[in-house]
Amino acid sequence: MKDLANFSRIPLGVLPTPLYKLENLSRELGKSLYIKRDDMTGTALGGNKIRKLEFLLAEARDQGADVVLTAGGPQSNHAMLTAASAARLGMKAILVLKKRGVLTAGNVILDHIFGADVRFVDTDSYRDVYAEMERIMEDLRQEGHTPYFIPVGGSVALGCLGYVNCIQEITRQAEALQVSFDAIVSATGSGGTYSGLTLGAKLFIPGTRSIGIGVCDDPFEKISLRLMQETAALLDCEVSAGEEDIHIHYQIGPGYAQSSPEGREAVYRLARSEGILVDPVYTGKALAGLFTLMEQGYFDGMENILFLHTGGAGALFAVDL
Repeated sequence: MKDLANFSRIPLGVLPTPLYKLENLSRELGKSLYIKRDDMTGTALGGNKIRKLEFLLAEARDQGADVVLTAGGPQSNHAMLTAASAARLGMKAILVLKKRGVLTAGNVILDHIFGADVRFVDTDSYRDVYAEMERIMEDLRQEGHTPYFIPVGGSVALGCLGYVNCIQEITRQAEALQVSFDAIVSATGSGGTYSGLTLGAKLFIPGTRSIGIGVCDDPFEKISLRLMQETAALLDCEVSAGEEDIHIHYQIGPGYAQSSPEGREAVYRLARSEGILVDPVYTGKALAGLFTLMEQGYFDGMENILFLHTGGAGALFAVDL
């Protein structure tokens, strides 16, 4: 298996991020609930995409790119963090976003503060968004630029390495706390974070179940399996990924990038018990999914549960709770 040190990487994050027990919620739920604070990765308002961007923007730099393009919804934390990281590296960022949701507040404001060129496409289809990105990149090439394409969420095998690496970080922190995690729960909006975590768990902590909470109706069982297999091939590791490794549950509400009553309730519950903010459309829905699974007895027989906080609190300032 290749060492992650063999891959180009730009240290954009302030790592390791904190990992600790949520004492109040643990008493309330009757389980030992821990949190991994990847909302504190150190760039802009933080978030999980920084771990992916460390590898993706290193590849962009190695290819001589001067413009990076990515996609998402208008409140995309990934798009905002791409803009922030590109600015830090002296690259121009072009964000091609779906014209669905709040277009003038929250992360959209931050996109402009970081100097990104924000363009909206009036569509629900990423096929249309990607076609527009291809058109923009061709124009850029004609102008003498070298563009670099990052798909929504940075969810490709190279980006997934960020969360294989995160599992190694979690393993060291768990050893320091003298705790063994039965399960890791994370939001799943494009598949890359969950896939990296799941492959990393299979490689380094095989007794730990990786659980994804889908926040949209994409077929994450298929997406995650494909990304895991592609990432395993990239690492040249002998561990195979199969359907039995995928554990996806859904907490979609009205739709992607739209708040749900359950997500809003989870925002308040975490804030008022632990003083921690999550957004209502992504991480909040994942937390709501965790609470639902708790109520359904899914974690019966398990004791130590880790919730990955993937960031996105900027969207709180664009949604009426």
